[in-house]
Amino acid sequence: MADSGEYEGDDDGSVRELCANGACMKAAEVEAKLDEGNIQEAESSLREGLSLNFEEARALLGRLEYQRGNVEGALRVFDGIDLHAAIQRLQPSFSEKSASKKCRSRSDSHVSVSQHAASLVLEAIYLKAKSLQKLGRLTEAANECKSVLDAVERIFQQGIPDAQVDNRLQETVSRAVELLPELWKQVGCDHDAVAAYRRALLSQWNLDNECCARIQKRFAVFLLHSGVEAGPPSLGSQVEGSYVPKNNLEEAILLLLILMKKYHLGKIKWDPAVMEHLTYALSLCSQTSILAKQLEEIMPGVFLRSDRWNALALCYSAIGQNDAALNLLRKSLHKHERPNDLMALLLAAKICSEDCHLAAEGIQYARTALSNAQGKDEHLKGVGLRMLGLCLGRHAKVSSSDYERSRLQSEALKSLDGAITFENNNADLFFDLGVRYAEQRNLSTALRYAKQYIDATGGSVLKGWKLLALVLSAQQRFSEAEVVTDAALDETTKWEQGPILRLKAKLKIAQALPMDAIETYRYLLALVQAQRKSFGPLRSLSQIEDDKVNEFQVWHGLANLYSGLSHWKDVAICVMHEGCGQTHEALRAYINALLIEPSYVPCKVLVGSLFSKLGPKALPVARSLLSDALRIEPTNRKAWYYLGLVHKDDGRIADAADCFQAASMLEESDPIESFSSIA
Repeated sequence: MADSGEYEGDDDGSVRELCANGACMKAAEVEAKLDEGNIQEAESSLREGLSLNFEEARALLGRLEYQRGNVEGALRVFDGIDLHAAIQRLQPSFSEKSASKKCRSRSDSHVSVSQHAASLVLEAIYLKAKSLQKLGRLTEAANECKSVLDAVERIFQQGIPDAQVDNRLQETVSRAVELLPELWKQVGCDHDAVAAYRRALLSQWNLDNECCARIQKRFAVFLLHSGVEAGPPSLGSQVEGSYVPKNNLEEAILLLLILMKKYHLGKIKWDPAVMEHLTYALSLCSQTSILAKQLEEIMPGVFLRSDRWNALALCYSAIGQNDAALNLLRKSLHKHERPNDLMALLLAAKICSEDCHLAAEGIQYARTALSNAQGKDEHLKGVGLRMLGLCLGRHAKVSSSDYERSRLQSEALKSLDGAITFENNNADLFFDLGVRYAEQRNLSTALRYAKQYIDATGGSVLKGWKLLALVLSAQQRFSEAEVVTDAALDETTKWEQGPILRLKAKLKIAQALPMDAIETYRYLLALVQAQRKSFGPLRSLSQIEDDKVNEFQVWHGLANLYSGLSHWKDVAICVMHEGCGQTHEALRAYINALLIEPSYVPCKVLVGSLFSKLGPKALPVARSLLSDALRIEPTNRKAWYYLGLVHKDDGRIADAADCFQAASMLEESDPIESFSSIA
């Protein structure tokens, strides 16, 4: 048997030799015969010169042709031998395996000889597969490559030994394991590729860490981007008690997390692409908290610290931890770091736009972003203008000056209108403009943007339907608004229907259909209670955000409806006291609610109205609460009305008249629910 069939030469290629069984011969002699087309003579020369049998000589000749770049010639040589028959002869018999248990030295000798012979023959099959691949015969190539692995499993039934293994044999096996799934992908047999990947990772091939890591990474990328649902691994490959991924995404994330662990343990080199794919995968399933943990564990020096801060800020922002995200962005945007980083500025402005107390800071970030959106980044000006408009609008809600509030609102609308010139297909921008115009009672323009938003999103987003229904209700088109709510109910899932059902109930009331409204409220109450029981106390952030209707709000709506009908017994059932004249009890309940949410305008208005009924000493408190409500929401009709009553009781007749006039004007365009409830 051949010891390996080496191919040796100096670095400059001046002397090249073929060596086996302790003998060597010049490669040029064999090549000359191959160039003349004398394959048989070349084979005979190798058999005599290196003491090789027929299959080994042909395998060595095929490798020589392949290394010379003569792929077709290599394939002719490989086709001339029955490599699979040679593999059959290398498989240990039952008697040999039994004898090996009795005689360790004999077994070791047999394994050594088998490995050397197997190395040459298996390499020939592998190179035949590579030759077929280069000639475009991919299915044949995949089958030949698969036969290499089948043969290895038959020869080494307990797996390739991790000690004293022939280096060339191990190299051939590793290359075949890596090549097979890639060949199936090229053929288009995706499920065969999945099976090959799993076989590569679950069988005992004695792969080194880097080879295994390459296969894991390629499999993860295939699972994420192939569009083929792989399904869970077969039961035979599952280990009892181990985690079994249920779908492509879970399996890809598992593989990528294993790669990250290998990097942390120092087993493989850092590969930035692994982190990119993991970021994509975890973002798909909204598990950015896991991504944040991975980012925090990466050793310093791998990422620039500002890049790490920005990535962590994105992760925390995605899970609603805006304070942590903004603190990281402040560090990243420090004057000694990267104060003009455009993406960090835009993200910081976006976070600030969601909190009226941070809006002033957000305005500065947005303006800095606009000044840096030049050249290749000019397309981001639209995003900067949108963030600036949102921050200006939010800041207007905490302005103490009517003039300042009016100026900020005007600038906000101007910025949003400017953004539309850069992003005329941005659905979110349509929604923002619709809300801003609706708040300023420019209802025709608001209606146009609401319709554009629904068209752009295909009616798949609940808030678009709600905006359209509210604008129509402000135009006193209640029947059309109800048609919109019915359409919204058809387009949304059961758990999302709460806000729309509440709107529908209010529309029924506006159309003087109280019994229909009661029926809708009852259905809504059943839905809210079922939702609470279904999700339990452990709800995700998205579930909490989507749950815009709580049980208290439903009872409150029912109580108002019953009180309007003078059904005081039903009002009592709804746990309300105000309609029965129990003002102090109602006041305590509303103040508790106001302590939980200090900027909630409806509650401020209710508390202010109740204080106005407690006598002259309570009028200053009522006036302060109602004025504060109007500062946040200047178009709140009820706040103007109750403030007029306070001024009237306080003897300020002229101020009262102005308030009543404002309330009367707003009543003509008052939606059934505040526009700010969807902003």
